[in-house]
Amino acid sequence: MSMAATSPSDLSEPARAAAASPARVRDPRLDFYRGIAMFIILFAHTPGNFFTSWIPARWGFSDATEIFVFCSGMASAIAFGRTFDRAGWVLGTGRVAYRVWQVYWAHIGMFFFIAMMLAFWDSFGIFEKRYIGTLNLIPFFEGVTRSGELVSTTADQLVGLFTLTYVPNYFDILPMYMVILLMMPIVMALSRVHLGLMFAVIATVWLFAQERVLGLWGAEALTTNFPAEPWSDRQWFFNPFGWQLIFFTGFAFMRGWIPAPPVKTWLIILAAVIVVANIPLSNIGVRAVNREWFGLAFEGNPVIDWRVANKMWIDKSDFGILRYVHFLALAYLAWVAAGQGGHRLIASGATLASRVWDRIVTVIMKVGQQSLAVFVFSMVFARFTGFVLDQVVRTTLSVTLMNFVGIAMLILVAYFVGWIKSQPWRVKSVK
Repeated sequence: MSMAATSPSDLSEPARAAAASPARVRDPRLDFYRGIAMFIILFAHTPGNFFTSWIPARWGFSDATEIFVFCSGMASAIAFGRTFDRAGWVLGTGRVAYRVWQVYWAHIGMFFFIAMMLAFWDSFGIFEKRYIGTLNLIPFFEGVTRSGELVSTTADQLVGLFTLTYVPNYFDILPMYMVILLMMPIVMALSRVHLGLMFAVIATVWLFAQERVLGLWGAEALTTNFPAEPWSDRQWFFNPFGWQLIFFTGFAFMRGWIPAPPVKTWLIILAAVIVVANIPLSNIGVRAVNREWFGLAFEGNPVIDWRVANKMWIDKSDFGILRYVHFLALAYLAWVAAGQGGHRLIASGATLASRVWDRIVTVIMKVGQQSLAVFVFSMVFARFTGFVLDQVVRTTLSVTLMNFVGIAMLILVAYFVGWIKSQPWRVKSVK
């Protein structure tokens, strides 16, 4: 089906709303779940944070990264898809390029601020840790030496940073996001030829990102990815050619290229079974077996053995297919739970509990609306939190307190950025 043949009745509920209204339409479910992902990402990146033992990633193959990328695809369909429809492919591409430009400098700025912060702590020479080593940034400051020979200089890393050929693991999400954004004009162009062709290209690009799957056919040399450092063959941890599958799935749902799934009891049961079946094979499963599982004794750890043997299907770097299946099942349950248009997120009634819940939802949505600014801040604040916890006694109370401080800071950043974007300095004319 070509884009020309698409009618309003073919569109998903959010896409129909976007097409009908001249104003930008945001789906409350999108902002709510992306806001939840922002808090999880903060917890996951805070060193020594026991909260990370119980985040969703420990219960299944997919994690907050999938939420972030999927919701970003949905948000991009609203923010950029309408531009392609209204202003044409060239101007739509220009707007995407401008967004990539913004994300690029956010990435550069985040790297230098964190690198400066770690180097500043090391400059005191009184802390047990060498903090630039905690993110493997020693090559950036000192170069790489092998057998007494300098094989990569700090200048090489500086050039690599700006050309995205030096991408340390902690700083790999935004580069992946930029590459996926750059694929959007291609996807939009293909969608105007035929949606089947577009989906086939997306699936093919994903397949050629699966190094271990290609290895089954002796074709691992055909794997597509980018170099992550100039002195080795390490590649980007988040392979954008694999992760684009989940991004453009969210994009396609919001555009109406994929119809919204029906709310059926059997689908809910199927999705729940998939989610629950993941638990024994998850990190929680690994920990449970290590501590004896239902009183049974094992030789070795069968869960770890299974995960190693099936790494190609759950691999995070290349976005293994079982991560995709698990996330779609989880997303379907979350979509059903939120209700049509997200009406279940808003409590009905005038009770105190309803008002408190509505306020919580509003705050979480605000964090989701300002995801780029919140994400960059959270990555910086997570390292600062880890440093503070290193200097105090790590107790349940201190770690919990720092987590709640982090939550409060993300909320403040979201509201501040939203306020700035409203351009409060512009005086409205009085008629």
